[in-house]
Amino acid sequence: MEDVVALRPVAEEDLPLLERLTQDPAVAGEHAWSGWRNLLRLRQEWAEDRLVGDDGGVLLIVRGDERLGFVSWFQVDFPPSYYWSMGIALLPEARGKGYGTEAHRALARYLFAHTTVHRIEGITEADNLAEQRVIAQPRPVPAVVGGQPADQ
Repeated sequence: MEDVVALRPVAEEDLPLLERLTQDPAVAGEHAWSGWRNLLRLRQEWAEDRLVGDDGGVLLIVRGDERLGFVSWFQVDFPPSYYWSMGIALLPEARGKGYGTEAHRALARYLFAHTTVHRIEGITEADNLAEQRVIAQPRPVPAVVGGQPADQ
């Protein structure tokens, strides 16, 4: 199995995995579960733009043929411009192995390389310590956790 974590567009056969990560409380986990929403939303959006649009998107996190979860980003208006806010959802068996850190870095590289944005924000819940550690990792741009600079 290849050790490199990569991002790729979501294929139709990946939709059940994304639905598990967003619609199954046991798989979503305590920090990502927010109740059932439009159960057809992912399929409808995939049919419209394959989950990648001008104002955000979703990419699958893979390691070789293994599907680990997904990253997402959305546009936040910050006149006169905007920035990206990004998130992640990993399968329970993929958590705690560094894949999330690698996926965050890959998404940041992708967004800086392929968009005109100058800022990317990662936000998380106050009690999601694993995600806070990822956000606080050394990076080429500053990060904020809970309204405070992550480096302090």
